[in-house]
Amino acid sequence: MAEVSLTQVEKFYGTVQAVRSVSMDIADGEFVALVGPSGCGKSTLLRMIAGLETITGGDLSIGGQRVNEVPAKGRDIAMVFQNYALYPHMTVAQNMAFSLKIKGLSRADIDARVRQAAAIVGLDDYLTRLPRELSGGQRQRVAMGRAIVRDPAVFLFDEPLSNLDAKLRVQMRSEVKALHQRLATTTIYVTHDQIEAMTMADRIVVMNGGRIEQMGAPLALYDRPESLFVAGFIGSPAMNLLPGAIRDGRFVSDRGLALPVPPSAARDRPGVTYGIRPEDLSLVSHGVAAQVALVEPMGADTQVRLDAGGETLSAVLRDRVADHPGQPVQIGVPTGRVHLFDTESGRRLE
Repeated sequence: MAEVSLTQVEKFYGTVQAVRSVSMDIADGEFVALVGPSGCGKSTLLRMIAGLETITGGDLSIGGQRVNEVPAKGRDIAMVFQNYALYPHMTVAQNMAFSLKIKGLSRADIDARVRQAAAIVGLDDYLTRLPRELSGGQRQRVAMGRAIVRDPAVFLFDEPLSNLDAKLRVQMRSEVKALHQRLATTTIYVTHDQIEAMTMADRIVVMNGGRIEQMGAPLALYDRPESLFVAGFIGSPAMNLLPGAIRDGRFVSDRGLALPVPPSAARDRPGVTYGIRPEDLSLVSHGVAAQVALVEPMGADTQVRLDAGGETLSAVLRDRVADHPGQPVQIGVPTGRVHLFDTESGRRLE
């Protein structure tokens, strides 16, 4: 196991800068998720850590050793890819053993490591099967087992669950987290799915345009996003974000919807974006007047789209709502859960 440190790391493809001065320290045994939209630089950053992409500028250290020029095979890392990357003509056992054979380990040592890894990922009974005889989830387990047998200092995951169906993705999410808890190996996990990141990681790094937008514990990012980008990216359904201004002790959207603000933010201010999470809204007897536009029963929760003063708001309600489109309702907005941002800079207002 080892800590990973990045200092002002950059990546250029010709004149195009894909990664911009990224600095962060990942502790020994920590699980860090890199999230962001397509093209934000998260996979490029992971590939630089792996040694699959050269580093244009800055320094990368693993276990206290600078590894900018160290080839991938010398970095003591193991990577799990999105497409599994299994050898189709090899059995499960042979796929898992391949890297150990290249290292020249003894047959007995290889067999012991393969069986131990197979037990960890639940593939004891599948060692003689070929990849085509396995389900998508089982193939992903083979890929993880192949990484485990190497006993690396760092695990790298590049969107490993994106090819799986929704139900299997939830199951594998739990298995990856349980694997990390069992092995306590430093893990860097790239995903575009913020729910994966929220449920699995010790710390999330949100990337945008090749830069780190914000990093911190999952609930810290959820409870206190430092920018409009993070506010809109973290959380599902996404936060309600309304541009407008604060006037006469309340927020007034560009379309005229008036909403309450915390007392500390009551002074007049133009260019403010108001944020409130759907799950923080509620139906009350006296509140903000609205009309039901759409009701989506989700089982335990109900998602409701509301028309309020010309604005569209999303709410997630614990109660079962039978109201039909056009039904008038009153919305409760807790000021302690309101987020305010400077519209021009996108930064959070204190």
